[in-house]
Amino acid sequence: MANRNTQGFGLIPAGTLGATPSTGGQNKYKIDSGYTTSLYLGQPVQYDTAGGANDNPGYVISGQDAITRPTIGVFNGIFYTASGTLKPTWASHFVRGTAPANSEDVDCFVIDNPWQQYNVQLDTRLGASAALAQAEMGKTMGMTVSALGAGSDASGSTTSGQSNSQLTVGTASNAVANQWRLLRVAEDPENEDLITTPQTNPALANFSGYATVVVVAARSQWFGTGSVSA
Repeated sequence: MANRNTQGFGLIPAGTLGATPSTGGQNKYKIDSGYTTSLYLGQPVQYDTAGGANDNPGYVISGQDAITRPTIGVFNGIFYTASGTLKPTWASHFVRGTAPANSEDVDCFVIDNPWQQYNVQLDTRLGASAALAQAEMGKTMGMTVSALGAGSDASGSTTSGQSNSQLTVGTASNAVANQWRLLRVAEDPENEDLITTPQTNPALANFSGYATVVVVAARSQWFGTGSVSA
């Protein structure tokens, strides 16, 4: 069956490893005032350390500037005091350069369970046949790379705040510990075709969009090795 997905949506929580209860729980972290990269719902983030840009040490930054970045979890909104109105403000995404009142930092909410599974959209078909698609399961892959800094606004919607990132099939590897490990196709009857080449024009009679799959973090900053799978 043809897929209906036409737009990437980042990472959406979908159960946990071991089928334990999944609360979608999140915890609060900090984004440095004036940080120069926009962040969107469903985008992987990391602590800034020597493994990141190392410009904002101890703060949360984008974890999507390289496919091998370790991550603490997935961005899920912010809270801060607006400098113009001095009012408490919640937002679904962080607009680069946001500087709260009184030189405060921005509170950032992150879904940070390292065993959390996520639904994510592929950026192309997984394989030319069912057998080839199945052979990709268990490999590690990266998300759409989005550079740090002022040029990063194209990684999500400024209206909904949702990421538009996809899982990049071309980065699949058994040898390299990329950020996410592919587990299986999502149980979504309208978006489970892994072998039809996606098309960009929904008006076509034979149109098929992008499949949805399930991933878990393969590189996590919560572990000394940087990898859940190590």
